[in-house]
Amino acid sequence: MPKVLNFKILVEKDEDGYFIASAPSIPGCHTQGKTYEEATTRIKEAVELCLEIAENDKDYRQLINFPTKEKTETFIGILDVPILMKYAY
Repeated sequence: MPKVLNFKILVEKDEDGYFIASAPSIPGCHTQGKTYEEATTRIKEAVELCLEIAENDKDYRQLINFPTKEKTETFIGILDVPILMKYAY
């Protein structure tokens, strides 16, 4: 049976409204999409491609931080919290 690893993916929305997705544990693994769904589909493809490259490139493979468990905790999210600054720092 194939092994399933869960890579953490970061998705942000840029100033132009595009969704930028990256796999921080895989160097150079990122993509974008006009919608969240498009970005998440593309990042899965990008992760698969990076792992395919890593199969044949030992140096690149050693740079990847592979998850240690097949099942991991679910990441909930990051928030932008607006804070009114009373003083300029």
